[in-house]
Amino acid sequence: MTDRKTPKVGFVSLGCPKNLVDSEVMLGMLARQGYSITPHKEDADVIVVNTCGFIDSAKKESIDTILEMAALKTEGNCKKLVVAGCLAERYCSEIQKEIPEIDFIFGPDELGRVLEAVQLDSSTVVPEVGIDALYTSKEVPTIPRILTTPSYMAYLKISEGCDHVCSFCAIPGFRGRFRSRSLADLASEARRLAGQGVRELVIVSQDTMAYGKDIGLLNGITTLLGELAKTEGLDWVRFLYCYPNMVSEELVRLVADEERLCKYFDIPYQHASRPVLDRMRRGGNRGLYERQVEGIRKLVPNAGFRTSFIAGFPGETENDFNEVLTFIKNVQFDSVGVFLYSDEEGTGACDLDGKVPRRMAVQRRNQLMKEQAKISTSKLSSMIGKTVEILLEGRSEESDLLLQGRMETQAPEIDGHVLINDVAGVEPRTGDFYNVEITNSLEYDLIGRIVV
Repeated sequence: MTDRKTPKVGFVSLGCPKNLVDSEVMLGMLARQGYSITPHKEDADVIVVNTCGFIDSAKKESIDTILEMAALKTEGNCKKLVVAGCLAERYCSEIQKEIPEIDFIFGPDELGRVLEAVQLDSSTVVPEVGIDALYTSKEVPTIPRILTTPSYMAYLKISEGCDHVCSFCAIPGFRGRFRSRSLADLASEARRLAGQGVRELVIVSQDTMAYGKDIGLLNGITTLLGELAKTEGLDWVRFLYCYPNMVSEELVRLVADEERLCKYFDIPYQHASRPVLDRMRRGGNRGLYERQVEGIRKLVPNAGFRTSFIAGFPGETENDFNEVLTFIKNVQFDSVGVFLYSDEEGTGACDLDGKVPRRMAVQRRNQLMKEQAKISTSKLSSMIGKTVEILLEGRSEESDLLLQGRMETQAPEIDGHVLINDVAGVEPRTGDFYNVEITNSLEYDLIGRIVV
């Protein structure tokens, strides 16, 4: 029987890796206070849903999940439903009104309130712990964290909020102005994670390139990455979400020189047509971006490149779309994501004219992805016969008969894999590095065998 003063807590984390780190910090706080965490929602006395509120599909997933968990209050063991995160911050009063089963709600800058939120016994003394979205706290000098990622990799959130004014993005409205965590805190956390067995550290933020600008750090991101690259025990340090006009030559040279920094650039260009980029309030153009990629490849010849685009942005003409298509053909990215534009209330793009019919936006997205599939197939087929180093992730998602791993040019969760069908007599261990000879290729994945 569960102690009513220490309820069993279930946690559902939705959305981006930044949200996942927030969830891991909250889980660590609960564990430090003696709460039992269960992975089985049916067994939980209290369920916490850490929501995403970024775009329509994410909001829908969050609402659907809240409703699914709410059903457990009437049909299952759940006695209390807690909602946290971006959707809670953005639509607090609306979702409380529409979903009365919600018992407690708080946003990402009040993570410490999770200790209050999970209480079932009103007579229980709740410790007052103030932890915000930067994990700063007077009461808890070393923020606890329970990793929910595989033991060999972890995300490191380096900042919160964003100061950019992209017309399609609502994040600054509910995540706030840009704020950096301190260099000392980040270096210390990286050492702790490495000490726990983490081999790959993935840097995440709303605006990674802006790190340090608010705390007086000159060239903050290069300073931080240079420091993290010294961390003993780490093999790969990967950084995501590079705003195009803030990728400096100094940063690229650092990636070229530092062995632990993954030769991988995730630069969401969002578009390639100057008129559309102007409407997005981002600036730039195809020629500028092509020269940027060319410059990076000169310094880091084997770099992997990932980008993302928005299809169907208001005012996007056929000529604008063709600029993106030409950009993809010219640059030959390793990985591309294409998202359909959707109106987000509170953003400047909502009020723009020239809305693109959804059917046309879907067609354009499909055309871009079809072109990228051809590029990916060609690039991967050229890898046959080569030997690459991979980080072994374990059994393949495709088949129990295969193992899977990733090269340093493949980020977790978003890029392809190296599928392994022959271990050459080795007893492979998840989280270790192996040399793999590529024997075949697919549209987005490689196939190979471990070589010794």
